[in-house]
Amino acid sequence: MTNPIFFGDPAQVAAASPGDTFRLEGPEARHAVSVKRISAGENVDIVDGAGRRLTGTVSATGPSLLELSVEHAAEEPPAAVRFILVQALAKGDRDEQAVEAATELGVDHVIPWQSDRSIVRWKTEKAVKGQAKWQALTTAAAKQSRRAWIPGVEPVLDSRGLARRLADTDLVLVLHEEADAPLADAVRNLPGRSADATGRTAAPAEIAIVVGPEGGISAAELELLRGAGALAVRLGPHVLRSSTAGPAALAVLNQLLGRW
Repeated sequence: MTNPIFFGDPAQVAAASPGDTFRLEGPEARHAVSVKRISAGENVDIVDGAGRRLTGTVSATGPSLLELSVEHAAEEPPAAVRFILVQALAKGDRDEQAVEAATELGVDHVIPWQSDRSIVRWKTEKAVKGQAKWQALTTAAAKQSRRAWIPGVEPVLDSRGLARRLADTDLVLVLHEEADAPLADAVRNLPGRSADATGRTAAPAEIAIVVGPEGGISAAELELLRGAGALAVRLGPHVLRSSTAGPAALAVLNQLLGRW
């Protein structure tokens, strides 16, 4: 079984080496000791959220303290293919469900999208709080899935801002119920892709998956995104909820591109 993980101060995690004693303090240590019931003698990992992982044995605990005897330190490189989830704001917390599941499935970055048909609206102060809430979701989901990397969450974008943001992305896939091309074909048939020494096809550095709200992506938005180089693709014969479409696409891409 893999070790439970907890997030430490990045500077302190970076400075720690095998043989050191790492002190995790504050709310994260309190969660480890009081909620997770971690005690001396157990093995845990401390990560910085950007790929560095410390592994060791708990030597002491307190109400807001966990001391770790560091036995191993490693830098986990980022994935060769970065996945970006563009998630339209949706009602009933379905957007939050999508972000949480996508993090567990390995998404690397999240962009909230204020789509034309989004019922939920993020404006001014609500936009700041919404971004912070989604960032907290990715952090908690990364901990649950024991990832050393925490996906970042950008400020919310409208459709025009999104088209500009994605213009230089290697591959942008818009999940659309009326698309003719299956997602798998869009990835396999990318022009100019080459095989590496193992025979596996090289993949673009970044793939963005765009998911619309409950009412779908408007024709105007689809054209706007196509103008930025996006491809409309479908997952299968059925229409998925906004909460499940992105995670389903990520599962397919993980398999096709060798991340799983």
